[in-house]
Amino acid sequence: MRQRPKEQNPDIRKTNFNPVEENFTPEQAKLEAERCLHCKNPQCVKGCPVNINIPDFIKAIKEDNLQLAGDIIRQTSMLPSVCGRVCPQERQCEGKCILGIKSEPIAIGALERYVGDNTSVVTPQIMPTGKRVAIVGSGCAGITAAADIRKAGHDVTVFEALHEFGGVLRYGIPPFRLPRTVLDREIETLKAMGVKFKKNVIVGKSITLEQLKEDGYDAVFICSGAGLPKMLNIPGENLNGVSSANEFLTRVNLMHANDPNTATPLRVGEKAAVIGGGNVAMDAARTAVRVGYKTVYIVYRRTEKELPARLEEIRHAKEEGVIFKFLLAPHEIIGENGYVKSMQFEVCELGEPDESGRRSPVGTGKYIDMDVDTVIVALGTGPNPIIQKSAKSEGLDFDVDRKGYFVVNPDTRETSIPHIYAGGDVAPVGESNAINAMGAGKKAAKAINEYLATL
Repeated sequence: MRQRPKEQNPDIRKTNFNPVEENFTPEQAKLEAERCLHCKNPQCVKGCPVNINIPDFIKAIKEDNLQLAGDIIRQTSMLPSVCGRVCPQERQCEGKCILGIKSEPIAIGALERYVGDNTSVVTPQIMPTGKRVAIVGSGCAGITAAADIRKAGHDVTVFEALHEFGGVLRYGIPPFRLPRTVLDREIETLKAMGVKFKKNVIVGKSITLEQLKEDGYDAVFICSGAGLPKMLNIPGENLNGVSSANEFLTRVNLMHANDPNTATPLRVGEKAAVIGGGNVAMDAARTAVRVGYKTVYIVYRRTEKELPARLEEIRHAKEEGVIFKFLLAPHEIIGENGYVKSMQFEVCELGEPDESGRRSPVGTGKYIDMDVDTVIVALGTGPNPIIQKSAKSEGLDFDVDRKGYFVVNPDTRETSIPHIYAGGDVAPVGESNAINAMGAGKKAAKAINEYLATL
């Protein structure tokens, strides 16, 4: 039987930002490790974007060699405690687990988290090469690339626009999913390796790509995330009480706006509608519950079957009292005295599949009103064009797609400008999540290391 971590009672956890799940106990970890079939052709490894040697680290747990398990994971991933908490394992490593065909798959994510939290990092011996690399952004892709490039002996500096490091891991993911102590520990590991971090630096404003080159950086990896929110473009969107999920989560997670004594307190209403069905929508809705909204809706224009969020996140949201409304498309936000009073939705039905394979919602011409005073839009984000515009003024004209994302070589992550690479949400490949961003960081690091070896 699959082991399950102990969870906070929903009635208690929805009042705090403490982690929802506890770690496995040593007994649970060993019992779960003993379920592994140790397949000759492990599909779980193929399902992992960074190809962690999953069977070997699980075998080490089974043999009571926890430190060895940590060493095996960190050969390919320096963020086991993070990935064990936020990666969509059910669609990746666990989704490929052979045991899952007739039973429940191995709890690979929970085991990875357990190992990451309970093992120490052995700082590798590094032989300096004299080469320098600048990394723009301190999220998943940047941290991963920084580790692999530093291991090769190169001098690495990570530039972060905000006043704390971690990118979307810090400002986007709530602490009840990813405790800040865990994130800080992972970043401190990189600092111990000699990676330099500089905050409050907006590349494209504070310093340009050309200036980085003049400062002696031999290569640049751009992984600044996609911080430009996608909005609804409907009447009433400029009313007070409407925000993007990106802004809402950043204000709470990074600026602690839920504390009325902070410099930027949050205006909390009675009823909130979160528009969207992905993990960010779940994070926003569950955060809204915790900051004091009495009623929180997640409104999605397809059915529950099409929700793209992790099943665990959906379950946790329901347990915490979030109300799901399906087959409703935003039509208008209605205000009073400049503030949101209610929202009108068109009732939908599912039509033919769209380009993603999901059935497209089709309006029926029928409308309903929902009594809400807050609207949080969680429809995704696009790339902020600051870097591209700044570079263009310097004569560096990057190839970008119609949405503004960097066009890159899929194998090396190199952009159209030689020796400048891009990955993560500014140049996405597949689903936008932590582990795919890490995969992009590893590809970029490999390519950068190979290039620097020729200098």
